[in-house]
Amino acid sequence: MALDILNGATGAAPLLAEAARLRDEGFGRTVTYSRKVFIPLTTLCQDTCTYCTFAKPPGAGGEYLEPADVLAISRAGEAHGCTEALFTLGDRPEARWHQAADWLAARGYATTLEYVQAMTELVSAETSLFPHANPGLMDVPDFVNLRPSNPSMGMMLENISPRLMAPGMPHHNCPDKDPTLRMATIDAAGESKVPFTTGVLVGIGEDNAEIVDSLFALADAHARYGQIQEIIVQNFRAKQDTLMRSAPEPDIPFFVKVVALARWIMGATMSIQVPPNLTEDFAVYLDAGINDWGGVSPLTIDWVNPEAPWPHLEKLGAVTSDGGFTLKPRLPVYPKYHNDEWIDPGLLEKVRAAVDGDGHVAHHAMEGSIV
Repeated sequence: MALDILNGATGAAPLLAEAARLRDEGFGRTVTYSRKVFIPLTTLCQDTCTYCTFAKPPGAGGEYLEPADVLAISRAGEAHGCTEALFTLGDRPEARWHQAADWLAARGYATTLEYVQAMTELVSAETSLFPHANPGLMDVPDFVNLRPSNPSMGMMLENISPRLMAPGMPHHNCPDKDPTLRMATIDAAGESKVPFTTGVLVGIGEDNAEIVDSLFALADAHARYGQIQEIIVQNFRAKQDTLMRSAPEPDIPFFVKVVALARWIMGATMSIQVPPNLTEDFAVYLDAGINDWGGVSPLTIDWVNPEAPWPHLEKLGAVTSDGGFTLKPRLPVYPKYHNDEWIDPGLLEKVRAAVDGDGHVAHHAMEGSIV
């Protein structure tokens, strides 16, 4: 039935109505977002995705941020009322680039993951922000090391199909994008009791059956461990200076059906997010059952989609209100995980001090904002 919906065998209206009903059942008329700064810890990467402008080689923009830079971005985020420090980076660049290994060794680190740990610990200790690390493939010991400084973490599945790794496909020569390894990382988050953000990327060459299979794979992972705190449904945007610069972007009415299908498959209590900066009329996703706009920054660009500016928070609030919803800020970790089962004891008090009785960001946590 799910595949029939995407293939157009059945109309979209019943699906949209059910998705909206499920969203209201789980989240009422509240839509959330996370006020964040984007920290591109390193733009070096071992992968060569054909749609990516984030990763760059040494000498052409591929580099690491120094600790002073990480702290400066974080403190600027504090001044703008942010509560999330999103650490985004290439996966294990030292496996491909000797310059990365040399840079790390000169500072006493054997791996990029060790540097991620040090920098998220720095931000957690020195600022009011909560790190949310997206460092790529990890196993249980990696999660254990990062958990004391990251109340949540994330990594997109993108798609469950290994076909996308074949020659001529977008994930060819991308060892980090092996879906078997990505699912193992998602399971490791569950074993480690780490609230985890993941999702699908729509429009990179997959077929409709592979979209459906990807959503059900994530639903199965969540059923095993309960670790998936939100599903991002992201539409591919073609970028200049990439091999996929001329690739077609997903049709919005079709993509709206994918969003609603994600709600239907994942159920009423799963947070479903669509990035608002990747669609001009992003209000359409409110009718498809979303309850969250994801991380939105008043300060830093979207380093993964630099051509797509964030909507001003005033516009985000107005669009949400016009749709009949109330916009509320949240931490990078969702309220249902604000307990000692899912958050390290050293972080739990800081989390609870930053939220109100409903688990949303308390007003005092954003005091001092200059925006």
